Amino acid sequence: MTEPTHRSHNNYAETAARIEQSVSKRIVGQPSLIRQTLVGLLAEGHVLLEGVPGLGKTELVKSFSAAIGVDFARVQFTPDLMPADIVGTQVLADDERGRRTFEYQAGPVFTNLLLADEINRATPKTQAALLEAMQERHVTVAGKTRPLPRPFLVLATQNPIELEGTYPLPEAQLDRFMLKATVDSPTADVLEEILRRTTTGAVGESPLVADIETIRSMIEQTPRAPIAAHLVRYVSLLVEATHPERAAAPSVKRYVRWGASPRGGQAMVLAAKAAALLDGRPHVTADDIRWAAPAALRHRLVLGYEAAAEGVGPDTLIDEIIASTPEPKSEIRGAP
Repeated sequence: MTEPTHRSHNNYAETAARIEQSVSKRIVGQPSLIRQTLVGLLAEGHVLLEGVPGLGKTELVKSFSAAIGVDFARVQFTPDLMPADIVGTQVLADDERGRRTFEYQAGPVFTNLLLADEINRATPKTQAALLEAMQERHVTVAGKTRPLPRPFLVLATQNPIELEGTYPLPEAQLDRFMLKATVDSPTADVLEEILRRTTTGAVGESPLVADIETIRSMIEQTPRAPIAAHLVRYVSLLVEATHPERAAAPSVKRYVRWGASPRGGQAMVLAAKAAALLDGRPHVTADDIRWAAPAALRHRLVLGYEAAAEGVGPDTLIDEIIASTPEPKSEIRGAP
């Protein structure tokens, strides 16, 4: 039984590598962002992308759609967008006998990859329209519940909140994003390559390298990756350390008002499993958990005024949490 299992891990890693290479043909200098988005896809978790406009967040989603051959829809969030514009609505239509009846017209949420572009420009009412879809993977309109296709992944882009015309996402919705990835401005070398490609017609296409059945199989495989009991304990301790009343790090006690929810721990475990499989390893290590922690926790920490006043961000606090939380010892004798 060992050899087939080993082969499946290799197939997982090889397919994932092809997807990353395909996406990289259009997205320059963002390997970490591509990896985090792929982890979200294979762990069947939604991803929030934050960065100023013009950094290629929309192109990233389009490239993933092209690389894996799934349906793609884009919704531009604006202050006048209504919930029905996302989930659909009942419309009057004539049947074959000429009688007028209500007919459901599906919204763009019925897709595999949904790009919620600039999600924090819409009002809270419209933002909340995605809550049921993101958590339950179905929508209810006019009393009828309709399932969404699988895979279903929301990739939402968000402008930094200090920009004008934005609304903060409520904590309940932030918690439904498995990961939050930050999109940094490119370096001069990366920008030079972007300019070369986009101003000379040299922009490459992301070739199709996987099909939807392959992605579904990889999604099924991700949660089955084993994780040792002491590493599950490690995740629990990291989540607990985000709560100021139980934290060991003085900075958490000072700057954090509310810590991460249990979903933060679930996100860390699933992201760590996907990361291990992407590297061709059959089981999770502590390094996988430490890699997953920032993206899984940064949007789940509610910081106080002092943090904003002193320029302390969530990533700094997460680094301190990791540094102050020792990894538990394995209960297996001789295990690392």
